[in-house]
Amino acid sequence: MAIITSGKTFANGEQLSADKLNQVITAATFNQADAVDGSTMTLIGGAMAVADEGIATGKIAPGAVNFSKLTDVLDEDNMSSDSATSLATQQSIKAYVTAMRPKFVSLTGGTTDLTKTTASVSTADYTYNIADFTSGDSDFGTSKIVALIVASFTSSAANLNKVQVRLPNDDFTAIGGTSADSTADFTQDNATSNIPINSGQSSIVIRHSVGDAQTSAAVHTIKGAIIHPGL
Repeated sequence: MAIITSGKTFANGEQLSADKLNQVITAATFNQADAVDGSTMTLIGGAMAVADEGIATGKIAPGAVNFSKLTDVLDEDNMSSDSATSLATQQSIKAYVTAMRPKFVSLTGGTTDLTKTTASVSTADYTYNIADFTSGDSDFGTSKIVALIVASFTSSAANLNKVQVRLPNDDFTAIGGTSADSTADFTQDNATSNIPINSGQSSIVIRHSVGDAQTSAAVHTIKGAIIHPGL
């Protein structure tokens, strides 16, 4: 049987005309049995169309799409399912990314006082456990601290006084310091630093190194934290 049924069948001796010849093409239809397989392709009104659920994975080039990995579409602003097989809506992706923006929050407490002062000649270490910090901000309890904002103040009339922070690699780096050659050359220094907190980091150490005793030889204040509410 022919794949296409002509739109016009001529009888012997029938006169040809332009309209009849056009009808041969314009009114032609595909035959169901020979033109399509009925599963991948079907006929709708005599025209070829893809059948419902007609394109199976075997019809797609290997590696083009892995349909076994595509199951549901989830609308979760916090991506809490953490699914490896489900897709996400545009709205939930936008909400999640928006929530990931860093945010400054004031802190209300820590392992020890947020402000510490060293007046005597010494080396004093102050350890803060990350989990001990508290805040009145509503996002703080479900967020991760990614940085601390630390202000330092040092004063000296002789020798070097400085405030340092221990980095995740255990090296100490100065975030503020000052020194003077004599009592006639009294100096002061104010500085504010953004101290990064690595993922999994459990504590941070702030060190006062004082070589010249002063009422405020070395002072630090943890002014607040940078959090990522989405983490």
